[in-house]
Amino acid sequence: MLSFFRIIKFALQDIYRNISLSLMTILILILMLLSVNTLVIINVFTNEATEQVKDQIDISLYFDRSATDEKISEVKEYVSNFPEVENTTYKSPTKNLEEFKEEHKDNKKILKSLEELKNNPLGGTLIVETREPEDYQKIVKAIDVPEYKNIIEAKTFADTEKAINRIETITKQVERFSLALSVLFAVIAFIIIFNTIRVAIYTQRTEISIKKLVGATNWFVRGPYLFEALIFSIFSVAITASIMYFAIDFIDPYIGVVFQTENMLRDYFMSNMYMLAGAQFGAVLLLTAISSMFAMRRHLKV
Repeated sequence: MLSFFRIIKFALQDIYRNISLSLMTILILILMLLSVNTLVIINVFTNEATEQVKDQIDISLYFDRSATDEKISEVKEYVSNFPEVENTTYKSPTKNLEEFKEEHKDNKKILKSLEELKNNPLGGTLIVETREPEDYQKIVKAIDVPEYKNIIEAKTFADTEKAINRIETITKQVERFSLALSVLFAVIAFIIIFNTIRVAIYTQRTEISIKKLVGATNWFVRGPYLFEALIFSIFSVAITASIMYFAIDFIDPYIGVVFQTENMLRDYFMSNMYMLAGAQFGAVLLLTAISSMFAMRRHLKV
């Protein structure tokens, strides 16, 4: 225990002696961790945006006014039998007319034109929802058969693939930039930690020689530098967590307006707090420990 406390003492002395390099190391590690957390936030945004796009798209089959209830029921049953179909909703001509009037209630010309018509100009509509966006094309092709061409006036298929692909393309570009930034900060952190340990070893070369002469083991000499790596890791992760806490508090209300959900980021980070913190702490500790070991291997003659 005495040796352990001495290692801690020497580590704190080294940090104090090279305080500017130590602070710079922690700062670079914080920037690296913020880049990593940016990647996490982007991933949360992408998943939520993709799910909302999927939920808002469907196929609408517009029936001709001459289509009978029997034929409409036949089409509905035919489509519902596909395993890819999750749900079907039928809107009657009357319902469609009511919604059309409500949608154009401020357009007096359209409403006046409808009043002049004796009959409802709209037919029924069958809304089809599938489990995955790629399934829509299959359903569209399946109903494009001769027996249904006379009763299905039009088909609308929101091209979800384009919307989702656009989201994924933008996300991948931002992720690549953030990943490159994280790697850059990791390299800079490695170099700074490497040089911090090397400077500490160089300035303490006489002390190290004395320690060896009085019987200090190799690990006793290496211990303070490894403990420094642990301190850098603890401080950088703790400060990053504090910054992310306030950043999420600031961002969440704006995100809630876009995605129509409250505390989306907070809920995600709280539910994955231990996993994210543990993974980031482990990665930073590994980075700092490896850079310290390399510095000692090259410059610490024990």
